[in-house]
Amino acid sequence: QVQLVESGGGLVQPGGSLRLSCAASGGAFGIYAMGWFRQAPGKEREFAAAISWSGRTTHYASSVKGRFTISRDNAKKTVYLQMNSLKPEDTAVYYCAAKPGDVVLVTNDFGSWGQGTQVTVSS
Repeated sequence: QVQLVESGGGLVQPGGSLRLSCAASGGAFGIYAMGWFRQAPGKEREFAAAISWSGRTTHYASSVKGRFTISRDNAKKTVYLQMNSLKPEDTAVYYCAAKPGDVVLVTNDFGSWGQGTQVTVSS
């Protein structure tokens, strides 16, 4: 099973940008679809973005589409989430997730999770 470690979170002002990274180990990264999820205080964890193993197919939640970009570097076993035009409502713990296969439109079957990284958007 793949192990995942997120980094890149922090405090940013509204309208700012952050790039999250998720480094994978212990599995065949190239066969996993990867996703980013987030959980705000007092709310359930929600899907943000996903990318196929090849990187050719992506899928975004409507709340982040046009502002966030997911990408991956299979040689580095790393997936990224570029977050632009950040809003206070983007404040959450962001989790990286993985699943074998290549279907990114299904988001409730990710089985491997990282420990999360905090993103706070505030002035």
